[in-house]
Parts: sequence; C-alpha cells; structure tokens
Amino acid sequence: MASPIMIGSERSDVGLPTGIEILRAGGTALDAVEAALRLCEDNLADHYIGTGGLPNALGEVELDASIMLGSSRAFGAVAALKNYPNPISVARAVMERLPQHALLAGEGAARFAADCGFQTADLLTEESRRIWHESLQFGDGSLEGENTAATEGDQAYRAAVLELVERLAPHEGPWGTINVIALDDHGEMCVGVSTSGYPWKYPGRVGDSALPGAGNYCDIRIAGAACTGRGELSMRAVGARTVVDLIRDGLEPSSACVEMLKDAASLPDTFRAELRVLALTPDGRHGAAASQAGSEYVVMTTADAEPRILPRTIAQDPADH
Repeated sequence: MASPIMIGSERSDVGLPTGIEILRAGGTALDAVEAALRLCEDNLADHYIGTGGLPNALGEVELDASIMLGSSRAFGAVAALKNYPNPISVARAVMERLPQHALLAGEGAARFAADCGFQTADLLTEESRRIWHESLQFGDGSLEGENTAATEGDQAYRAAVLELVERLAPHEGPWGTINVIALDDHGEMCVGVSTSGYPWKYPGRVGDSALPGAGNYCDIRIAGAACTGRGELSMRAVGARTVVDLIRDGLEPSSACVEMLKDAASLPDTFRAELRVLALTPDGRHGAAASQAGSEYVVMTTADAEPRILPRTIAQDPADH
C-alpha cells in the first residue's frame, strides 16, 4: 500500500500542510481533504473560492463544491450556495447526512446548511467588491437602479453589460477552482473541489465543480481526478471521469490528463479558456496537465516538511499539429 499523499491544484499549498498533519496522525483522507479546502476557502487573498470570491453579475457570491470517496464512490455536492463560507463542509454533510441525494443547489442547499447548523457569513469582502466594481467600470460605480419600467435605453445598457461581462478576463493574480486529492494509510482516497466559479457569471450558473464525472471523480480501484478552469468544457468532455478511465486503460496519470485535455480542446467553444486536470492513483502515482506553459500543481507526503510545487505536463492543442 502506498504511503499517505496529497496533491492539489495551484494555491492548494495554503491547506495541504494541515491535511498532511491529519494523515500523519492516522486520520482519514476525507478529513484531510475537508480541512485543507476549508483553509483555502478562508484565504481572503484568493478571489476564486470561499469568502472573498468574486461575485456573479448581480454582485452576489455563489459557491460550488463537491467531495467524493474512492471506496464507495459516495458523493456530496452543493451548487450556487450563498452566505455559507465553507461549501466543502456542506458538501460533505450532503454525502453523510442526506445520502438519498447527492447534489443540492441554491436555496435548497442554503436551507440544508442551516438545518445542519452551519454559520452564515458575508462572502463579498471589500476587496472582492472593489475588484468587481473596477473591472466592470460602471461609471460612478453604482449598480442599483430605481424601481421603474425598463426603457429602450435600459435594455441597451443591459446588453452592453452582458457584452462586457462576456469579454472580461480573470483579474491578475491567483485564480481558478482548487482541487485536493488525498490517499490515507487506510487505503482510502478522497477528492474535493471548491470554487466561487467564473466571476460575473449569470446568476445560478453551475460549473463542473459540483458534478461527479466532470469536475470530480474518485474510484479507489483506479484513480482520483479533478479539473479546474473552463468548467463548461469539462462537463462536455466529462473530464475527471475520462482521466480515470484512461488510467484504467493503462495510461500514466500525466498522459491520461493530457489526452483528456486534447479531447476537450477539439470541442468547438466560443468562450474557450484554460482547462487543467490532475490525478492520483492508489499506488501513489500522480500527474497533472494544462495547456499553458508554467502551470503547476502541488504535492505533499508525510515525509515532506513543505509542499512541493511541480510542473504540469503541457497538452498541445490538436489544432497546432
């Protein structure tokens, strides 16, 4: 059996040391993944996950998260969750306390979080609000209008807003969903994913992070995998499950990640953006891929004093051949 190990996407180094301490003490992969992602969700400097995440087009922060166990493929997820700072914990509660379901969204997810006793919080920090206002460049910064019937001018304004939102790129600095995969000394594997999704997204938009097979998949017989980036592409390519299937068919983790990205790159997509993936096998092999040079992922074992940053394998776009 492989020694305990955790891998994660960019910026997961905020939480991996805490997760590894849990594994060192003989704790479970499930506890390690939840603890690691909670720290990432609480990192106010990160505007793509948890508190401080950039809001949707209405100025509201909506969070998605999921968690999956490799032994049973039990799965729990929440989507478009507002006002709860640690969606990974709510996702775990869905898996454990509401096993007749796997995914709760919107008001239902919030109601369940309240029933479980989770505490609410204001997720839109002053910093994320400032970034949102400055990026949208709405004149005087006001986003509230009078309660009047819409005129042709109002409709033109809204159309211009949609056009602006569609062409906005992510702000400078760290961005993207955070994935964490852990293997414990009991032989269990767990994959967790947490995100605030695309900034300025249409309200209610749900990405791949809340969907099994797309943003998250884990089968202890084969591997665990998770995606970050252009979630709509991952949904169409069934990204995480595809990687696990390719590993089952004999590919090494990095090669499986590359092949999935090549397939996703072959799909037509007007809003194409970066998609990344990483994978871990039950014997401790791991790998990750991206289409952009300089992309990295994080690895930490119980023998490591600090997280190790490793390069992702670069997947060449099929159009470049």
